[in-house]
Amino acid sequence: MSSLLWLLPGLPIASGAMLLLARRAERGAPAAGVLVAMVTVLVAVMAAITRPALTFELFAGFEAGLAVDGLSAVMVVTVSMIALAVLVFAAGEIREARGRFFGLMLIFVGAMLLTVTATDLALLLMAWEVMGAMSYALIGFWWQERERVRSGTLAFLTTRAGDLGLYLAAGCAIAGTQSLALASLPSASAPWRDLVTAGLVAAALGKSAQLPFSFWLSRAMAGPSPVSALLHSATMVAAGAYLLLRVVPLLTATGWAAPLVAWIGALTALLLGAVAFAQRDLKQLLAASTCAQIGFMVLAAGVSNVAGGAAHLVAHAAVKSLLFLGAGAWLTALGTKQLAELRGAARRYPLVGATFGIGAVALAGLSPLSLWVTKGAVLAVVEDRALYAVALAGGLLAAAYAAKALMAVWGPADVEHCSGERVGPLHRVPLPPLAVLAAALGVVGFPPLFDAWTRLLGAPGPGPEPGELALSGLLAVVVVAGVSLARRRLTASVESRSFLSGWLRLEPIAVTVAWRPLLAAARALARFDDRVVDGVVRAVPCMGMALARRARSPFEAGVDGVVRGTASSVGRLGTLARRPQTGQVHTYLAQAMVALVLLALVIVLVR
Repeated sequence: MSSLLWLLPGLPIASGAMLLLARRAERGAPAAGVLVAMVTVLVAVMAAITRPALTFELFAGFEAGLAVDGLSAVMVVTVSMIALAVLVFAAGEIREARGRFFGLMLIFVGAMLLTVTATDLALLLMAWEVMGAMSYALIGFWWQERERVRSGTLAFLTTRAGDLGLYLAAGCAIAGTQSLALASLPSASAPWRDLVTAGLVAAALGKSAQLPFSFWLSRAMAGPSPVSALLHSATMVAAGAYLLLRVVPLLTATGWAAPLVAWIGALTALLLGAVAFAQRDLKQLLAASTCAQIGFMVLAAGVSNVAGGAAHLVAHAAVKSLLFLGAGAWLTALGTKQLAELRGAARRYPLVGATFGIGAVALAGLSPLSLWVTKGAVLAVVEDRALYAVALAGGLLAAAYAAKALMAVWGPADVEHCSGERVGPLHRVPLPPLAVLAAALGVVGFPPLFDAWTRLLGAPGPGPEPGELALSGLLAVVVVAGVSLARRRLTASVESRSFLSGWLRLEPIAVTVAWRPLLAAARALARFDDRVVDGVVRAVPCMGMALARRARSPFEAGVDGVVRGTASSVGRLGTLARRPQTGQVHTYLAQAMVALVLLALVIVLVR
């Protein structure tokens, strides 16, 4: 069975890499991508049933592992099914660079599957990084347009800032437990346990676009619609919430992390809900609503409600992928995503309009659809009254922004006079199944099935109370009715508030507080490097050359003089030795006679 664990992330990753490398894969890439996604769904279902697990030594002394337990079983099936629906839609959406697009999407899906099955920080970190890199490439898919690439870069850098926490967590986990296993983290000694928790919380909040990192999700809208649908529903943004649900025992053990996470989730649900209501762009509205809805999952992790958080995650994945695919279909057909220009779009494209309507009603929290129940399941265990009130207000804002989107697309048909393309069959195919899931997944929150749901996850907890469900459903109806009655005046009043429509000005704040100081520090360090460090390096050889020139004058002059004097003496001796060599025989005879006479005199004198 362990082969299933290798095959589950390995199949999409290997197939995606082949599509990226194969130059002639353009025409067959959509079919290959969909086929791989279908096989991945089968593998995920088999893994969810058989629950395989394996461990191996990744580094010397450190074991890594993959496993499918209750929580990851739900996630692998969710990720693979949503990916299949999105890739079918993309097969009718993407017209250029198909090999690159489907290759990146498959690797993205494989990285998410590896993330949810990893049982240690090393594999989790690897998958986390691959997912971040793929999101950068997919958001900037149309790389010829500078603004899209800039948006991808900003989203990548923002999430990377949070990802540094994962590196901190891994290092502190080794120091505190001599292990990288997620299960061993709660047993880490102080202060390592707190540092590990802080790192994981920062990484999760960054990935899930919670406060104060939320603004990067607005930038992520620069990518193609299928990327938005997958990123917002079942992969990257959900990964942070999943990680927090996975490490609930660690959050609880620290004493401070659980309340912090719960409040950040509730405040994100409230504030980003207001941001969603203030948007004029449908995709921006949906993006802000993703932050808000993920906030409920983060809140669930903070109050140790794994069953409620997982139910909301799965139901939200179906709802949000459905809504983004519907928005993408209209964007392709009508060329606009502005709410004012989409009036009548649902009437003109009935299937897209009907399924989008189901998703919007579910997002609003109206009974009996999915998010009404799962949101109630999350709130069921919130004991802090202030926290409950903030989260409930966030839920009511969900009704407001969902009603705004719904009434915009089902409003008077302004687009009747606009030219537009037809919505293709591949655009329509995934919408009905997703609509069924968006409507029905809430059944896991009803009392008869909630116990089975908690046993499946291995995370017992109380289910939603009927009274609370009835109250939240009634309040959602009241909010929807109020928005419909005062829509124009209320919407105009909120949209005029640039603070909300500009995503709480989080991006300018981040640029002012973090980006510019970091750039200034980088420039200062660069100048220090150029002028001080490099200056010292360049000064050393200059000083050596100067010392050499100075030392050469007195010393080399003497040495050179001896050498030149010796050579001159040898030369003069050679000149003297050449003079007897005249080439005349009588001269040589005279020289020989003189030499003999001198030799005779010497002999006589010596004797």
